[in-house]
Amino acid sequence: MFRWYLAGSFFLAAACTPFSEASVSANDTTIASPQAERVLAFGFEAIRERYLTPVVVSNLAQEGLRGLSSIDPSLTMERQAGHRLRLRYRDETIGEYPMPPNEDPRAWAHLVVEVAADATPHSTALHAIDREKLYEAVFDATLSKLDIFSRYAGAQEAAEHQAARNGFGGIGIRYELHPEDIVLTEVMPETPAAEADLKVGDHVTAIDNTSVAGLAQPAISKRLRGPVGTSVNLSVRKNGAAPTQVSLERSLIVPPTVRLAIKDGIGVLAITSFNSGTAFNVGSALKKARATPGFRGIILDLRGNPGGLLDQGVAVADLFIAHGRIVSAKGRHPASVQSYDAKSGDPGEDMPLVALIDGGTASAAEIVAGALQDSGRAVIVGTNSFGKGTVQTVVRMPNKGEMTLTWSRFHTPSGYALHGLGVLPTVCTVDERAQVATLTAPLRDNHPSVAANIALWRQTGIDDQQQRKQLRAVCPAAKHTDTALDVDVGRELIQDRALYTHALSLLAPQATASSAPIHKP
Repeated sequence: MFRWYLAGSFFLAAACTPFSEASVSANDTTIASPQAERVLAFGFEAIRERYLTPVVVSNLAQEGLRGLSSIDPSLTMERQAGHRLRLRYRDETIGEYPMPPNEDPRAWAHLVVEVAADATPHSTALHAIDREKLYEAVFDATLSKLDIFSRYAGAQEAAEHQAARNGFGGIGIRYELHPEDIVLTEVMPETPAAEADLKVGDHVTAIDNTSVAGLAQPAISKRLRGPVGTSVNLSVRKNGAAPTQVSLERSLIVPPTVRLAIKDGIGVLAITSFNSGTAFNVGSALKKARATPGFRGIILDLRGNPGGLLDQGVAVADLFIAHGRIVSAKGRHPASVQSYDAKSGDPGEDMPLVALIDGGTASAAEIVAGALQDSGRAVIVGTNSFGKGTVQTVVRMPNKGEMTLTWSRFHTPSGYALHGLGVLPTVCTVDERAQVATLTAPLRDNHPSVAANIALWRQTGIDDQQQRKQLRAVCPAAKHTDTALDVDVGRELIQDRALYTHALSLLAPQATASSAPIHKP
């Protein structure tokens, strides 16, 4: 199965693959096995088919072979004349191998397993590992040569990633570890924990009659989570009293990503990431805000948002945009070429809107900010965003692991590629000591720098690295997650409707950049 994630994504079943995805048995952990060859071949083929730019299987496999040195640095692979590879352990040659004559992933996977098996009798470190460690060493080395967002996760890590994206069977708490127990730091609303009247500050001493004292976080999470509908029993101590038994039935838990705070008719709507419940919760928050007496507008806080599911980012943007393109994705694989358009009838389409971004705003969050800016729906305030403009497809592996591969770049409605560039705010707040009036002065004075820089931003090509670097220096990316100044600027824009309307007028994608140099605000 192939899924889209924005590191971030939209999950979509893709075309059939030439390798079966049936689960590999976990009982036999021997390195030299058909199962190991199958997993490696599946991975090499997935990279060849899906990666953003063309790759050569032989190069992938040779990088993977070099990854064995991460297990034992005494192991080295050398390429020899006549299309041969030499395996050395310290100063001793322990094997020579003809390179497969073609780019067949199966043949190269067989060679990798053969080399690992031949090296095992010589290496104590290699002898001690199981197949999962082999996959990790090979794929980590292979993918590290592609880009920083392509990566491999073993079965346990993959399960954690899936739970974060899609939810999991649990009770709805966050906690911190103490030597003798765990202490609840959050009880999520409308979850089994909330229904059982668990409170922040409660101490949990045992789970299903097993003491939590000395247990690590993964072991505790494993006991708390389980299939939806199953039961879990907690020993809970409240306010220093003796522990009591609390029985809960697990339900689907989707961690909350949306917060709304309304003051003086202006709602500050923060989105911390995009998971399967984000768009629904944003829609609910918008309805709540609109029903507030004296409602004036929304400040959409995307600062520090690293991204998440593409379909959720698109759906959130659609809540504010009545029509037109939201984002398009372009890659090498036919299934990676996609475009997404807004549909009318959503609750935020006519709301005055300011969006806050910073250097931690990435991926799906940048899609939202870019779409809102290019469609003329929001004034963007903050610093340059991260510039993570690629889409990853998540490939389910036969061993229940995951391979995350970069397979397309996305483009904003005006056509520019976000990757390596990001979104430029209309009002730059990189100087946290500045006053609101100073930061909004270029808008009030109709300074040409605002429109000129945004126009240059939109016309700069993906390969023009020099100009991209210069543009990013106009309002350098910075961490502003807790900066009150950004919110204050947003409030000023919503309260001053003439200023807000003028700021939006500068964002029209039809504007063209002149030959003037890049302006510092």
